[in-house]
Amino acid sequence: MTAPPRPDSRGPGPGRGGVDRSLPGAWFLVLPALIPILVLSVGPLLYGIALAFTDAQSGRTEPTSWTGLLNFRDLLRDTLFWESFRIGLMWAVGVTVPQFLLALGLAQLLNRELRFRWLVRALAIVPWAMPEVVVGIMWRLVYHPDAGILNETLRDLHLGGGTDWLTGLATALPAVVVVGIWAGMPQTTVALLAGLQNVPRELHEAAAMDGAGAWRRFRSVTWPALKPVALAITALNFIWNFNSFALVYVLTNGGPGGRTRLPMLFAYEEAFRYGQYGYAAAMGCVMVAVISVLLAVYLAGSLRGDHDGRHDRSRRRSLRGDRGRGSGRPAPDPARSPARTADTGTEAAR
Repeated sequence: MTAPPRPDSRGPGPGRGGVDRSLPGAWFLVLPALIPILVLSVGPLLYGIALAFTDAQSGRTEPTSWTGLLNFRDLLRDTLFWESFRIGLMWAVGVTVPQFLLALGLAQLLNRELRFRWLVRALAIVPWAMPEVVVGIMWRLVYHPDAGILNETLRDLHLGGGTDWLTGLATALPAVVVVGIWAGMPQTTVALLAGLQNVPRELHEAAAMDGAGAWRRFRSVTWPALKPVALAITALNFIWNFNSFALVYVLTNGGPGGRTRLPMLFAYEEAFRYGQYGYAAAMGCVMVAVISVLLAVYLAGSLRGDHDGRHDRSRRRSLRGDRGRGSGRPAPDPARSPARTADTGTEAAR
């Protein structure tokens, strides 16, 4: 007896459980998440790109006119903007790299079986739960030149203590970088901890039995499994840090003397302090383009390095196999197997 043919649930029409798997049905399920993205993200982005090619200004009675590439031409000659762009890159790199290294160490610690680990994990994500404005106000109190806890501690240790950290030309940017590292480290720690928990413990145990040390186990077992997570969180952190606004705005407002004026602060001042909407939109377009190129180069280099590493490992394995096959060792003769030899010896004894 043959069973009747089963209906193909992959084609158009309802599939298992009455779920419509056709293309209109799929779009119907995606729309609730797609509409807010189009309205709140894609729409303003396209409007900002169009605004960069106009002379839009605040309080202007004449209608906005199309100016083409005039804003971009003026932007290329604006040394203040490119100086803020340089400061933004220094800020993004100076926050992202130490943030990742410290979060990696903290994630390794939280992945171990420690007493009160749940409490440490809860305390580690406290900065993530605090709004950036609150973090900025709190650290302004820490850096206060007279009553701040940092200067008070330095005075108690007889190491000075009269430094005005947020208004000094040499200390403002490093002080803000420290705050950025502290505020953004929890989210990196959570992502890396999730990646570490997906690494099977059997691999570490097998490597330890083979005599591999802690560093060798991390390089050969942990890092290959953690690399995709590290690549993604590093790229996202770089974007978030470069586009930082509220934290630096509360701490220094771009001062002193523009030493902490990030590109987002510069664009904000052009748009809402001086009313140059078209010029500020052109700044935003340039920032998006440059960051996209930098991230594309970074991701391409990381993926190429990962591909080359896999190719080298497979090549080494194939070479070891070729050496094993070409070592000149004679193939085992089934006629001279140990069992056959034992039988022959027994007959000879008889």
